[in-house]
Amino acid sequence: MDLLTIAIISIALAMDAFSISITKGFTIKNITTMETLWFGIFFGGFQAFMPILGWISGTQLEHFVSSIAPWIAFILLVGIGLKMIYESLTEKDQKDSDRKGRFSFKELTLLAIATSIDAFAVGVTFAILKTPIIIPIILIGLTSFIFSEIGVIIGKKIGHFFGDKFEIVGGIVLVLLGLKILLDGLGVM
Repeated sequence: MDLLTIAIISIALAMDAFSISITKGFTIKNITTMETLWFGIFFGGFQAFMPILGWISGTQLEHFVSSIAPWIAFILLVGIGLKMIYESLTEKDQKDSDRKGRFSFKELTLLAIATSIDAFAVGVTFAILKTPIIIPIILIGLTSFIFSEIGVIIGKKIGHFFGDKFEIVGGIVLVLLGLKILLDGLGVM
């Protein structure tokens, strides 16, 4: 597989992480530089690690993964999105508002897993095509890292313009992204 194709795959894989990073950038209150960096590390790291697992697994798990992966991503993204919407609509007092919009490693891990499941299938494809894995994982990880960092920064800038209720929009984006991944996986879109 040529470098241009790998670069295009890397960008395609980074788009989900980019979308979620924008969402989290405008919903996390007072996000720090280190927290922003964690988004790139988690999304880039998971996007680089999952193709390795897929490549190692080869063709043995290809059918299973391709059939169940969209459902896993759908459940994770919709669950997190609905939680964001619910919390935005139900938290009324200051104590609850102070907890809302905080950075969470648990949530970041779930989001990174949900957005990197398709990278596992890409790794299986690399194995089938007998593509050496080193260059693709470096490019995939680096692209996702960069896109995630840019996404959080853009989200942080946008969030200041729209205020607290923008978390509802973020939740809707995650639900729609989960639905899109599911429909793509089922061959509907």
